[in-house]
Amino acid sequence: MNLLSGVHFNRLEGAVQASVARQNTIANNIANVDTPYFKRSDVEFEHILRQQMTGGTLQGTRTDERHFYIGANPMTPSSRIVRDETEAMNNNKNNVDMDREMSMQAENQLRYYTFVQQVNHHINMMKTSMDVRR
Repeated sequence: MNLLSGVHFNRLEGAVQASVARQNTIANNIANVDTPYFKRSDVEFEHILRQQMTGGTLQGTRTDERHFYIGANPMTPSSRIVRDETEAMNNNKNNVDMDREMSMQAENQLRYYTFVQQVNHHINMMKTSMDVRR
């Protein structure tokens, strides 16, 4: 019996993994702030998850795991790293803005702690529900 395999817990796990990937991506952007022609990257997860959760107005019923999802998908999407090729911040054609990267890092750190707190709360609720007084 796998108690931590519900949809809610899987989405929290995906969000934590996306935060870790975002932290690594931001650290890579900051490390290459002076590298000529370096283009910054970002991680997409929340937008993909929102699209997958809404899924439109049509809802299909699956009677077999091999059937396609119609409507909202209960599976957790994986994050995706996208490269920003649009602009150049410096004379060396680099587009890393340190102020932006630092603010994104602080925001990502808050998100990460929030997700970890939610995972801990979920686990504590499971422990509480299984607590049997003797």
